[in-house]
Amino acid sequence: MSVGCDDSGGQEGQEVREIAEGFAAQLSEQERMLIILQGELYDGSWEAMLKDLRNRLEGKPYIFRLVHRIQDDIVRIEKLKAFEAEHKVRLSEYVRPPGV
Repeated sequence: MSVGCDDSGGQEGQEVREIAEGFAAQLSEQERMLIILQGELYDGSWEAMLKDLRNRLEGKPYIFRLVHRIQDDIVRIEKLKAFEAEHKVRLSEYVRPPGV
C-alpha cells in the first residue's frame, strides 16, 4: 500500500484525497481513536493491532488494553483497513489527535 495519496498530483490523486477526507470526517470518535492508537502504538500496522486484540480475547499475552469492547474495535479496524486498502491511503494522514 502506498503511504498517503497518489503522488502524481493528477485528478485521480485529488479524487482519492477528497474521498479520504470525506471518509475521515464521518468517522466516530472510537474509529478516530483506533487510527491514532494504530499509529502511535503499533507503528501503523493494522495487523499488529488486530493480533493484539485477538490475543487478549483468547487470554494470550497482549500489548495493551483498549477501553472499548474488543469485538466492536475489531469490526471498526476491519472497516478502516478495508477503506485504506481500497483507496490506497493511510487514514492516519487525515486523522489527528485532539489538540494537534
